[in-house]
Amino acid sequence: MMDMTTLDRVFSALADPGRRMMVERLCRQPASVKELAAPAGMGLPSALKHLRVLEEGGIVVSSKSGRVRTYAISPTAFGAIQRWVAQREAALNASFDQLERAMLEFPETEQDS
Repeated sequence: MMDMTTLDRVFSALADPGRRMMVERLCRQPASVKELAAPAGMGLPSALKHLRVLEEGGIVVSSKSGRVRTYAISPTAFGAIQRWVAQREAALNASFDQLERAMLEFPETEQDS
């Protein structure tokens, strides 16, 4: 069974359009807080709050070199989502397989008009 708390944190972190924009940017390359805040017209304190949520959700990781904090996508960022989707797909496919077997048991018959 999947850790639903982890999944909740990931979905919650991605629920905000500003955070999704940051994730899109970080998928191209790592960036500083300033580089992430500027395109969104966000102040640094607001950007840091959003980045903290993304970090707590396991989506981004940060490193500090001197006075510059750089963020990057975590290598395992979307693992929880991928596992969750795969489980839903497997359950859906199993349901369709069961429906197909049931339909084969009851072949169509021609009805008189």
